[in-house]
Amino acid sequence: MREEKLAHRNRTHYRKPLYRKSMSAESPSETRGNKVGTQLGEKLKGELGVERSQSWQIAPDLFTSFKYAWAGISYAFKTQRNFRVHTGVGILAMILCWILNVSNLEIAVICLTIGAVLVMEILNTALESLVDLTVGQTYHQLAKVAKDCAAGAVLMAAIVALLIAALIFAPPLWTNLQNTLH
Repeated sequence: MREEKLAHRNRTHYRKPLYRKSMSAESPSETRGNKVGTQLGEKLKGELGVERSQSWQIAPDLFTSFKYAWAGISYAFKTQRNFRVHTGVGILAMILCWILNVSNLEIAVICLTIGAVLVMEILNTALESLVDLTVGQTYHQLAKVAKDCAAGAVLMAAIVALLIAALIFAPPLWTNLQNTLH
């Protein structure tokens, strides 16, 4: 019975394209005469070894969804310097939590803060890629605004993360410094 339901679901739900029939199955951008979508797909395949030939369809299973999500994280780590910097700073913050023996609640706050910054960086990368795909090599003022706002969101998240880190790490660092001097 379960196999029949899965087979029915695969026939009816996962095989429907998300675009109108007038759109190409390979990429909606190709119907506009824009080859950027195909070039981006080939670049991603070359860099990540992940083929997204069915990216216009819903992932057929949970494992495939996770595979695509990991490909996005991997792409951000391999291509975005700031993502690597934020990851390194996050690892240093976790080591500092361990060294200073901060409370579990403070560790949770640090983890959430690190996660927020990394998520903002990935969203910034996605938005920049989407804007580049849309405008191609041309300049458009609204594209600049979109990219600047996304970068500003990452900057705001990083500033808030620094403030939170200062509030959590400053008291134990100050105590350790006083104990060392006396």
